[in-house]
Amino acid sequence: MFESAELGHKIDKDIYDKEVTALRAALLDAQLDMANLAQFPLIILIGGVDGAGRGETVNLLNEWMDPRYLQTHGMGKPSDEELDRPMMWRFWRELPPKGRTGIFLGSWYTWPIIKRVQGEIKTAELDQGLERARRMETMLVDEGALILKFWMHLSRDKQRKRLKLLENDPKTRWRVTKRDWQHYKKYDKFHVVGESVIRHTSTAEAPWTIVEGFDSYYRSLTVGKVMLEAIRKRLDEAATRREEISAPPPLPSIDKLNILKSLDLDQKISKKAYQDELEKYQGTLALLTRSPSFKKITVIAMFEGNDAAGKGGAIRRITGALDARYYNVIPIAAPTEEERAQPYLWRFWRHIPRRGRFTIFDRSWYGRVLVERVEKLCSEANWMRAYGEINDFESQLVRHSIVLVKFWLTISREEQLKRFKEREAVAFKHFKITAEDWRNREKWDEYEAAVCDMMDRTSTAIAPWTLVEANDKYFASIKILKTLCEQIENMLHKKV
Repeated sequence: MFESAELGHKIDKDIYDKEVTALRAALLDAQLDMANLAQFPLIILIGGVDGAGRGETVNLLNEWMDPRYLQTHGMGKPSDEELDRPMMWRFWRELPPKGRTGIFLGSWYTWPIIKRVQGEIKTAELDQGLERARRMETMLVDEGALILKFWMHLSRDKQRKRLKLLENDPKTRWRVTKRDWQHYKKYDKFHVVGESVIRHTSTAEAPWTIVEGFDSYYRSLTVGKVMLEAIRKRLDEAATRREEISAPPPLPSIDKLNILKSLDLDQKISKKAYQDELEKYQGTLALLTRSPSFKKITVIAMFEGNDAAGKGGAIRRITGALDARYYNVIPIAAPTEEERAQPYLWRFWRHIPRRGRFTIFDRSWYGRVLVERVEKLCSEANWMRAYGEINDFESQLVRHSIVLVKFWLTISREEQLKRFKEREAVAFKHFKITAEDWRNREKWDEYEAAVCDMMDRTSTAIAPWTLVEANDKYFASIKILKTLCEQIENMLHKKV
């Protein structure tokens, strides 16, 4: 796999000087066109062998390109804040928006490689991490990103020779660290793991470009030309609409039975029982979140449901038991311009809390398979692939000891009409009813079908949906609080 990158590729200085001026000008033009059109982001990953010119390449790109549209991220050892979240959080928050370029020196591959070489993880864990990275890249490409991955390679002899050359020159001595020589001693292990990474993650949509890194002229021209060709190709393709893939039709409802219609919406509790249960479970929730073990976990409660189903009231019952310093409520509405310039899940990743915190989403990442699907705000291909992307997202949360509790509040069509009319009649409830609510009601059957598909495809063993019968607000509030307490208590017992 690395044979071609050990042939001794070299470019004379005269040839380099002759070509580099035109290359730089062309790259700047392409970068400006990309920024003006703002149709896709460019994500550049720089990986490879120590001493192969990774840092030099990043510095060169910063020199060649317009810094207004470029940001470099040196992803070193994760900070405490980053370790409090799933591993991919630190990369999601740094993704460039459309029209911009993000260079990652140290990517989502770096630490899995180092950990495997050092024996901190097994091959199976590395493979699982690579699969997550591959799926993320597929998702980014589906969202329109252009991903360029460069692996700077050196043979064992040339790595030693280059480290010596850098170390013996007073101007470059600072570039060689004790860590570089430690990694050199494990060259064979890095070689094996690196080859495995490239083999598993060099895909059609995001292939690795392996570059021999000993000769700086060759390395620089190669990277620059690959970038230029890729950007120009994407700009030319941008005017051509991508062919959408039609999904097979959903399962027909032959007997008209579905998961929502199977719920008993007549369940009620008395006001007295509600008050007693509310005090009990709010007290339990308060004690659980004050437990010393709670600092080891994170809680995300997510609410979806019919319009007027009582999501806001249920959220207030939860926050009434929490310390305001340690929770956030995130209301999700139509995406802003900033959010539309990023991949769909970006605006949710950015709100993932640290350990010991509680975040509540009032509506969520399921908007793509609900409102965006029904209102045709995205293509069928986009909302169909969203199921898999959401399951991946939630699996990353759960495996990081995040208690993820997903509530769907459902009411009958008759109860919704009653609540809509009440909101129109009561002055201080006017803000709760909009023309959009009435429009959504006209598409009740379409939303119901979308919800049932969502349940079938995203209610997983690790992140199941809790269906809440919400015709009676007292019953709904207690079921939500009780479920939340049970889920948190289960996780705390695992941490003891």
